[in-house]
Amino acid sequence: MAAGGGSAARAALLLLLGAATAPGPARGSQGDREPLYRECLGRCERQNCSGAALRHFRARQPLYMGLTGWTCRDDCKYECMWLTVRLYMQGGHRVPQFHGKWPFWRFLFFQEPASAFASFLNGLAGFIMLLRYKATVPPASPMYPTCVAFAWVSLNAWFWSTVFHTRDTAVTEPQILQKLDYFCASAVILHSVYLCGVRTLGLQRPALISILRAFLLLILAAHISYLTLVRFDYGYNMAANAAIGLLNVAWWLRWCARTRLPHGWKCAAVVLLLQALALLELLDFPPLFWVLDAHALWHIGTIPLNVLFYSFLTDDSLYLLKAKAELCKVD
Repeated sequence: MAAGGGSAARAALLLLLGAATAPGPARGSQGDREPLYRECLGRCERQNCSGAALRHFRARQPLYMGLTGWTCRDDCKYECMWLTVRLYMQGGHRVPQFHGKWPFWRFLFFQEPASAFASFLNGLAGFIMLLRYKATVPPASPMYPTCVAFAWVSLNAWFWSTVFHTRDTAVTEPQILQKLDYFCASAVILHSVYLCGVRTLGLQRPALISILRAFLLLILAAHISYLTLVRFDYGYNMAANAAIGLLNVAWWLRWCARTRLPHGWKCAAVVLLLQALALLELLDFPPLFWVLDAHALWHIGTIPLNVLFYSFLTDDSLYLLKAKAELCKVD
């Protein structure tokens, strides 16, 4: 089991990194196609991003901005974005998106501060709970390797989510960071299906898990190939993840209802609340206070669910270990 889970995770990681570096279509939105925005950007670059003006910009730019890749052109985009937004609002028009994103208030070098901070907290919570799991659950527990592999897949996803929301730089024009954010999130959902399969079927029928693992890797490869080679489609990505998520929810809930374990309520609560929170992703509105959009609220809501799910995994792994010990005594 450990070897299988580890090889699957490594294969998925190589697939994610390889696909993320493949070329993708350029992004465009109403705001950055607006003539006013383009004129402002051209004027700002001519006035500030060459010769002595550029040297002055670099001299006064904070070190942390330079280290995180904020350029003179990026600053011009930021200022012209807000100029365009103000004029749209004054005219009573809906706030437009720019380069595929809503306008966000920049805090220090954080491009989307709420989503970046929430992603970091999710990762931190997952890491702390992983350490707690490893300190509490002996490796002899049947689910130990699968749970640890799931934790690392999740931590990888939260890392790239934090990086993407911190700074989606112009260097990543083929959307490398956005791809990694999307692909790693899909990997977590599929690995949750794998985790459920191991818990509900694999402990009694190990051969089935090899088939399931290969099938889920094939689905991940097909999903990533479509987004990379055919069309980088946000709507399709959401629909595919939602469909797999519903399968995951139904499978976990059926298992919780059939087994009625004392700690099963934690699992049921997590999957139901995750689906409720996922409805936020269907909402698409300009950020509240220019910081909190639907995606940020989704990330904030998943922080306590991270803790609760790892608590379930800990309780369940200890339960299985106890059951295994009692079975050995009987034998």
